[in-house]
Amino acid sequence: MSATDKTASADGRAVVTRFAPSPTGFLHIGGARTALFNLLYARHHGGTFRLRIEDTDRARSTQPAIDAILSGMRWLGLDWDGEEVYQFARADRHAAVAQTMVAHGHAYRCYLTQEELDAMRAAAQAAKQPLRIRSPWRDRTDYPADKPYVVRLRAPNEGAVTIEDRVQGSVTVQNAELDDLVLLRSDGTPTYMLAVVVDDHDMGVTHVIRGDDHLNNAFRQLPIYRAMDAIEGGWPDPVYAHIPLIHGSDGAKLSKRHGAVGIEAYRDELGILPEALDNYLLRLGWGHGDAEIISRDEATAWFDLSGVGKSPSRFDLKKLENLNGHYIRAADDARLADLVAERLGFDHDDTRRSILRTAMPALKPRAANLNELTEASGFLFAARPLSVEEAAQPLLAGEAPALLSRLHTALDAVHNWDTETTEAVVRSVAEDAGVKLGQVAQPLRVALTGRKTSPGIFDVLVLLGRAESLARIADHMTPTGA
Repeated sequence: MSATDKTASADGRAVVTRFAPSPTGFLHIGGARTALFNLLYARHHGGTFRLRIEDTDRARSTQPAIDAILSGMRWLGLDWDGEEVYQFARADRHAAVAQTMVAHGHAYRCYLTQEELDAMRAAAQAAKQPLRIRSPWRDRTDYPADKPYVVRLRAPNEGAVTIEDRVQGSVTVQNAELDDLVLLRSDGTPTYMLAVVVDDHDMGVTHVIRGDDHLNNAFRQLPIYRAMDAIEGGWPDPVYAHIPLIHGSDGAKLSKRHGAVGIEAYRDELGILPEALDNYLLRLGWGHGDAEIISRDEATAWFDLSGVGKSPSRFDLKKLENLNGHYIRAADDARLADLVAERLGFDHDDTRRSILRTAMPALKPRAANLNELTEASGFLFAARPLSVEEAAQPLLAGEAPALLSRLHTALDAVHNWDTETTEAVVRSVAEDAGVKLGQVAQPLRVALTGRKTSPGIFDVLVLLGRAESLARIADHMTPTGA
């Protein structure tokens, strides 16, 4: 444990972290990194990692979005402890806390009308000041019986709040800069600010690790903790760690214009393996010496908040693909075969999956992602005559048909069909024809695969087998007697 993390459980509580996404869309790449950091911190300290779905925005929260979040987290191996918590289902508990705060003078009923609020907003804009509401109802008790109201926090007027953030360092905000935020809306429903605090407390969260766009929220949420701690005790401040956001390659906040930002796109569209994305996200803003390839076990052993930088990280798709290539080369052949079979549409065809497993050692060294691996596998199951890509067609012109005819004759006499024997035959044909090996191997590759690139050509011959290889060569050679 690092010096910085020796205070991880200074108050005697076991570490509890959480990830709390809003189900209004896909699992964002930045959210996945936040979840990963929370998971690793909890596991590093032998603690608990919880998942909370913040579905209080009923108009925008959807079941498909919830399913996408859960699926994305499972795919990345971000396994949370216990059942996920749904914030909306806890609305009564949130409201009860607000009413407790009213009863003890830490919150109040505010009867400001929309017109009065609009006037306050206009005055702030005219003065070029942010709107900070200190309602005239703050110190009144003559509540009207028949008018709607909201419940506001009675924020402290004087002094300052300092947060010793584990990433950002010591940050101080004057209480005069804070407003009396709304805890309950006029319809009695709780606001995000209240719900987050109550849920974190009730879930036993000790460390709030989240994006630094929430840093300002911490100063608005702490008075709720402190009010409830004064009322009933047992509401300690959490430890905060606000991590910088992920930016695109141009330095701007990562968005759709930079490409894929949802986890499912990296999985389904870009063909990235989960362990590669996991490793890449870990290294976006966190480091351990010069280590680049980091397993989950190593990450769990090494992770601490002192390794998180204060500057935003830049997402680089090329670096991710390079890392993905490493993980593809290291992946189990049967697993890759199953992933490719699914993409090719015959994941239930045991015969073809077996062919793919046999081919993987030759296919995977050249692939940076599952898309490339799938494309490279296609020749194994292509129907004759093969469709030849446009860029490869010139390699079948000129002397190529005659050379392929010589190859067919020589290979037809081979019965020990292995890479060493077929290589010797192809080299012999090139030597007898007085040409370089490439002048024979290139048209042979196109005849066998329909492409300019493929695994080693002698591996291709063996993977296709004697009969299929000879038949594909025959499709492009000079006809007998020509």
